[in-house]
Formats: sequence, C-alpha cells, structure tokens
Amino acid sequence: MTSTVATTIPEGINRNRLFIMSCLSLVVTAMTFAIRAGILTQLNQEFSLSDTQLGWVNGMAFLGFPLAMVIFGFLYNYLGPKLIMILAFIGHLLGLVLTITAGGFVGLLVSTFFIGFANGSVEAACNPMVADLYADDKTKWLNRFHVWFPGGIVIGALVSKFMTDFGMGWQSQIAIMLVPTLIYGALIFTTKFPEVSKSGGVHKLGLVLLLVVMALLALIGTPNDLFANLPFGVILPLILVLALVYYIVLVLGGRHRDAFLLTILMGIMSITATSELGTQQWVEKILGSSGASPMVILAMVTGLMAVGRYFAGPVIHALNPFGVLLMSAVVTTLGLYLMSQSSGGMVYVSAILFAIGVCYFWPTMIGLTGEYIPATGALGMSLVGAAGMFGLTIWNPVIGGWIDAARQKAIETGAQGDSIEVAAGLGALTKLVYFPVVLIAVFLILFLFRGKIVATKDA
Repeated sequence: MTSTVATTIPEGINRNRLFIMSCLSLVVTAMTFAIRAGILTQLNQEFSLSDTQLGWVNGMAFLGFPLAMVIFGFLYNYLGPKLIMILAFIGHLLGLVLTITAGGFVGLLVSTFFIGFANGSVEAACNPMVADLYADDKTKWLNRFHVWFPGGIVIGALVSKFMTDFGMGWQSQIAIMLVPTLIYGALIFTTKFPEVSKSGGVHKLGLVLLLVVMALLALIGTPNDLFANLPFGVILPLILVLALVYYIVLVLGGRHRDAFLLTILMGIMSITATSELGTQQWVEKILGSSGASPMVILAMVTGLMAVGRYFAGPVIHALNPFGVLLMSAVVTTLGLYLMSQSSGGMVYVSAILFAIGVCYFWPTMIGLTGEYIPATGALGMSLVGAAGMFGLTIWNPVIGGWIDAARQKAIETGAQGDSIEVAAGLGALTKLVYFPVVLIAVFLILFLFRGKIVATKDA
C-alpha cells in the first residue's frame, strides 16, 4: 500500500513547481468552501430553500470529497498523481459551470457533488505526492501545503464579501473561481510529475470492498429514507463501513495494529473536521446577526490558521503530534464556548481562540497517519482525510436542522426581528461545542499512551 516515489528527486522533476501547483489547486478547493459559505443566504432566497436543505447541498461537497479520496487513495500507485489531478481539474470545471446554471435544489446537489469530488481528488493526489517529494520532513511540508486551505478561504471570504457588498450575485462569485482553476489546470499539463510503481496491479478484493464502502457512503450521505427504519438509523451502516475499512487495511497490509489504529484515527478525524469546518461552513448563518461580519471572521480565522500552519514545525517538534492535538482540542472548546456567549466585538476575540484551536487539526492528523502508520501509504492518508469530510456529510444537515429548530423555538417564544436569527445561530453553537469536548478526552488518552503507539510502529 505504500507509495513508491523515490526519496531522492528524479532528474527532470521540479518539486517546487509541483508544490506550487498543489497549493494552487488547494486554493481552489478552499475558495469553493468559502464562497459557498458566503452565498448561503442568497441561495436560500433565490431557491426558497430551508436551512436543512442548504445542509444537504453543503453535504454533497463533503460527500464527493471522501468518495474521491477513497477510490483515488486506493488507486494512487496505479493511476499516478497526474491523472488524478487531471480528473480534479475536469471536476472543478464541470462543477462550477453546473452550479452557475443550476435551476433549483437538485441542480445544486449535483453540481456541488462534482465540486466535492474534485476537491477530494486534489487531496488524494497531492497529500502522498507532497509526502514523497519531502520525505525527509513529511509533517512540516504537509502543514505548509495545508496552509493554502485556510489561505484559500481567506481569499474566497474576502472575494465573497467584496462582491456581495457591491451587489454582485452568487453566480458571479462562483464564476470568479474559474480563473485559478484554469491556471492550475495549465500547470498540470506543463509540469513533469514523479512516476509511481504500478507493479502488482490492483488488489481485486480490496477494490470490491472499497466499492461497497463507497456505495454505503453514498446512501448514507444523500437525502433518502433507506435507513430510517433501522435501529439507530445510520449508525449501523457506519459501523459496517469501519469494519470493512479495517478488513481492507488488514488484507492489504497484514497488520491488525495498523488496521486498528487507522480505524481509530478515521473516527477521530470525523470529529476534528466537524469542529473546524462545520463551524466555518455555517459562519454566515450562525453569526450573521451577531453584530460581527461573518466573512471578516472567516477571513480572520483562516488567515491565522494559515500563519500557524506555516510555522507548525517548531510547535510539533516541541509538543509532539499528540500534545499538539490535545492542546488544540482544549483551545477549540474554549473558543466555541466563548463564541456562543458573545456578541459584537467579543465575537472576534472568541474567533481568534477558535482559530488557534483548530489550526493544526487537519494537517497533524494526516501527518500523524503518515508517521505512525507508514505502511498504509497514500491509502491511509486518503482514508483519514475522507473520514473527516464524510463526517461533515452527516453533520451538515443536522447543523442546518439545529438552526431551523432554534429559529422556530425563538419565534414560538415571541422573539422578533434580528433576535430570531441570533437565537438560531446560538442554538447551533451551543451544540457544536460538544465536538471538541469529546476530543479533549480522546486526545488525552492518546497522549498518555503515546509511548506504546510509537513503540509498535516498527514492531
């Protein structure tokens, strides 16, 4: 399962150019996230969508993402990063054009799915490629690569705010993303990519099981009633997904230790991603009536995250990945709690704490996978990233439902005007704070037992 790019850079490979191309494609991924967050109210008004329906639209991006990561993570050594990046470029072009021409709820679902699939393809290709190109310091360079997710959100949030303030519609905001998409597409076709070994072909049993996993994820993550009558709803299908992933890793890698640890990290990643991205994706709805500018907050939060990730090396070396994650969970909890209790200028203060807290979640979880389960290679990193995004597929409609329910409760208790939307946003925030609280307990356990995890890495 390991990727097989040589640790010494082959002749003709310009890793700086490849790194720039990777970062630019991640900027597009992030801009789709930020601009979608900024136009939710416009979509709500134009298509008469409830917040629950908007949650399903958001969820399609987070469904397409893990599906792409799962299949391309598995096929990375067979397809190679260049072909996967070409598919990402096509997906972004198709998704953006279909979004601009969408006529309603179904059209938005389909177009957003294509964008999400392209976003996942970028991660599936670039995470292992960057890790191989900078094999001497994977975690540092993966953090630097992931600088451009928050960096791209800053760009997207400011673009969305500027265009909205000047009365430009949501279609124009989507169309602006075609510019960086075409630039990174040109780089794909004019840059030499590293070769990967295709020896051994594709493990047929593993591929079949992955297709089953993808089918289950698609059923769980789309609006349907198939699991409505099952005990615990989607919980049993999710347990089946994790069991299949465990078996896939065991079949391909042969170690229960790797399969168990990867499954645990996938579960954790679903919570870290929801703590970070669930809050950010709904920032316009949650904080729109708080007295603070949601897009300024989003730009500020992600700007701080970009700076923090760029200088991640010394922090990670000082605390080790488990210590960084524990610290992050504590600060995220404090930031979200204060945000749920604040209004006006204090929202910005709590948002700074939130940014510091969530800054290292995503890249450190990916880096930890590469460091402590190296035998899983590209597939391991892709599965952990996919779990994070799929967690958002499940939770986005739920968060939208929390906002709808809190709004309805406020109306029933006699609230009027902006106070209704304030109550709706706070209703969601008070529930979102439980995600990092759970993480504090989980990361404390991992931190205390980190010695045993490290000791079994090469056993």
